[in-house]
Amino acid sequence: MASSASNQTLMPNVYGGATSAPPPTPSTHSNNNLFPASDTADAFSRLLLHRLPPPTLSLPTRRSSAPTTSPPVISLSADQTPADDLLTSVCDLGFFQLTHHSIPPELASSAESESLALFDLPRDQKESLLPKNWPLGYECGDDDDDDEGDGQGESFRLDGSCSTESTELSLASLREFTGALEKLGLEIIGLLSKAMDFENPVRDDPTRFCSMMWISECGRSTKPALSSGYYPFIVGLQYQIRRQKHSLLSDSGWVSVLPHLDSVLVTIGDIAQVWSNGRLKKVRGRAVGEAAEENGSRSIGMTLLVSLPTESRVAPILGKAEDNGKEEEDGESAEKRGVFQSFDFEDYAWRVYHERLLLKDPLDRYRIT
Repeated sequence: MASSASNQTLMPNVYGGATSAPPPTPSTHSNNNLFPASDTADAFSRLLLHRLPPPTLSLPTRRSSAPTTSPPVISLSADQTPADDLLTSVCDLGFFQLTHHSIPPELASSAESESLALFDLPRDQKESLLPKNWPLGYECGDDDDDDEGDGQGESFRLDGSCSTESTELSLASLREFTGALEKLGLEIIGLLSKAMDFENPVRDDPTRFCSMMWISECGRSTKPALSSGYYPFIVGLQYQIRRQKHSLLSDSGWVSVLPHLDSVLVTIGDIAQVWSNGRLKKVRGRAVGEAAEENGSRSIGMTLLVSLPTESRVAPILGKAEDNGKEEEDGESAEKRGVFQSFDFEDYAWRVYHERLLLKDPLDRYRIT
């Protein structure tokens, strides 16, 4: 099992305070960035983003009348090659369910028990053990499910090592579970890059990715999960401990899905869509599960997001079919055929988390028209 310890410092407290305090405008990045810098930065937009509070939007309800569907099934069994099925599924939908993986159900149940225990801690202890350190930390949420509050409840965002401020809090199972999902997520990224014919940027280099375990309450709001903010990611993974409906926002609109028991619901994120030069469809934000139907039971969601370090740049990775070294008839190089401009990951992540973008795809501003 791959260790996540080396990624522990990849999400620093670059803003030095609570989530409400805007970060400083990122300056020059090191030469170790994933992609080279470009001249596409919008200085005026960045100034507004870092100086003005996030706008308040009128958001539609999350639960729609769309019928519940079962996501396409991709198997990781040794006698099957998932590349062709994977390509078809993610291009058309942006999500699928993974079976025959290596994560035991007992580990997932133990991780859920430790996660539930986090919600039972006194609030002052939650804040002291998991201080706000965007994008990581504890979010108290809003218990009021009305027009004034977001109704999203509490949530915890942990790094890939599930680090806390105290050794008294044991999260051994959650840490092992997070590492297992991270390993699986990196395998999926490899399959995607092979199927879509682009170089895998995070292969064999743990400094080029980071993971975040996002633990939240389920089904407490009729509003979209995106109203509580979301974070950019390459792939998202949710182990299905029980049969539970999930709502997610794909490029085709809101979808209600019911994955198989003990499968892993995989969602393709915005970073993967950019890397694939727009060929992959994506899911915006986390898939949100409905509350458990049993009386008195508590339902939480544990989502592992495989993402990027804050100092990264994001740009399309053109495959051999697109980037063959030849020039277009008008003299433009193959690089000009990218669907997206390159952009700074830190600025993008801060904006999509705090602006609560929902009615418009945040990647639209980077599309080359």
